[in-house]
Amino acid sequence: MSDDNAPTMDYEAHERTYEGFINFSKVGTIAVLNIVLCLILFGFGGTAATVFGWLMLIATLVSSSIGLALGAKGWIPPAAVFVLTGMLAILTV
Repeated sequence: MSDDNAPTMDYEAHERTYEGFINFSKVGTIAVLNIVLCLILFGFGGTAATVFGWLMLIATLVSSSIGLALGAKGWIPPAAVFVLTGMLAILTV
């Protein structure tokens, strides 16, 4: 039984949706890891580490927003903030 009135697949829209999902997954994973580093700064650091934690948390939000807007290379801004937060965590905790 065949349905000749069935619409054809819109492969271009499917590919765009898939690429957006992959980009969101990359940026979201890096953002969550960065939030964990910020929690380490809040929990184990002193006053300076807490200030750095807040600054890096704000930087995470901004870089994640930029990363989601960039598309395929969107993981780069949050990854840069992640590396910086990791260095600050090593130096202040």
